[in-house]
Amino acid sequence: MRIGKQRQRGSVFMGMLVTVAVVAVMLMEVGTLWSSVLQRERELELLARGNEIRRAIGLYYKAGNTFPKSLEDLVLDRRQPTVKRYLRRVYRDPLTGSTEWGVVAGPGETIMGVFSQAKGTPFKHGNFSANNHSFTGQGSYQGWVFLYGPGQSNPSTRVTPMGVQLTPTHLTH
Repeated sequence: MRIGKQRQRGSVFMGMLVTVAVVAVMLMEVGTLWSSVLQRERELELLARGNEIRRAIGLYYKAGNTFPKSLEDLVLDRRQPTVKRYLRRVYRDPLTGSTEWGVVAGPGETIMGVFSQAKGTPFKHGNFSANNHSFTGQGSYQGWVFLYGPGQSNPSTRVTPMGVQLTPTHLTH
């Protein structure tokens, strides 16, 4: 009888090991799915914040016909007798968690736009709004450039921080 009980214990043990392995695989799948959901949410947040910064740069430009020298200028514009605020604060990049954005340089050490410095490939490759249509097919978050360019002859042309003109095909990293 002792041998029968040992075989039973062994089969129960093996059954438990198989169950633990199945649960571990399921938890890995849930973790992967959750990670994807979080990345998609961060991408949406990046689009919202980037568009808000682009809008603020446009309002700043329209108020004084110059671009801001820093993102802090969008928080407190002291060029007029009354202080204006185009942003409540300098937003954090939702992908990096930092307030340090990649900057698109404008004339005279000013800022015409921003982009995320995050590494990685976006999940979203299409179906962008009209003001973000140039993001379609970008292979990097750094290709999502939120640029305000008054009077640009080609709105899909980009200016790098070194002042070099780039087209969207050159922005894929």
